[in-house]
Formats: sequence, C-alpha cells, structure tokens
Amino acid sequence: MSGRFELGVTRLIQASPEAVWKIYVERTVEWFCPRPWTTPVVDWDLRTGGRANVEMQSPEGERHAYSGIFLEVVHGRRLVSTGALTEGWVPQAGEMNFVRIDTFEPEGEGTRYTAVARHWDEKAMQTHRAMGFEKGWGAVADQLAELAETNS
Repeated sequence: MSGRFELGVTRLIQASPEAVWKIYVERTVEWFCPRPWTTPVVDWDLRTGGRANVEMQSPEGERHAYSGIFLEVVHGRRLVSTGALTEGWVPQAGEMNFVRIDTFEPEGEGTRYTAVARHWDEKAMQTHRAMGFEKGWGAVADQLAELAETNS
C-alpha cells in the first residue's frame, strides 16, 4: 500500500470499464456483500454529496444499515464514498468509518477494478482487517467480476 492506513483488493475483469461500471451501479444488489448475505436496499444518488446508503442482510434475517455519501463520482471510472458523513455533509460518529475508493481502469481488453478502504488510523485499519476485510471484499470483487464477465 501507499503508507496510508489502507486495505484493498484488485481484480482484472475481462470486460470493459463501461460494462463493469454498469454492473457496479445498476446491479449492486447482486454483488455488494459476500454470499450468502444479500443487499436488499441500495439507495444511491450518484453525485458528489449524494446518498450512498445500503442495507445488508444475513441469511438469518439480521440487517445492517450503512448510511454515507459520495465524495467523488467520475462516471465510468471512479467512486469515492464514506460513512463519516451523511447527506447535507452531516458528520456521523463511528469507529469503523473509512473512505472507500473504487476505480475502474482500462487494462488490455479488460478492466483493472480496485477497491480501497482508507482508514483514519492504524487501529481502525487493523480492526477492519480482523473482521475479514480481505476475504469479504475479495469475495465481493469476485462476484462483481463474475457478473461483468458473464453479461458483457
């Protein structure tokens, strides 16, 4: 990583950046959390300062809501979001707040998809790692890749 408090995953997806982006933003409920969990709610307003709200559900019905905003939206190439703020730039407390950066870069005939969680400090990063970051976000990246590669 870059010396920041970052965790990340990357995948080379055999589909164009436009196709991966489309799956990412239009079919989020199908890939956003590791199976067998689901994402029954995706409420996004894809613009700077817009809503970045999701709700995840366990197979037993346990639900976890996440409210945040988009800090940057570059259509087809980059999304930056955080749960540290909600709509209207309202600060939101939380020990696990981080900045999420998703990029979609052309590479050969495919897309280099990268998802990074940038934390405020070492403790938050290590807590996120201990929660299973690599396994969870890796599974999600695989699910996104599978959808993009079979639908492009």
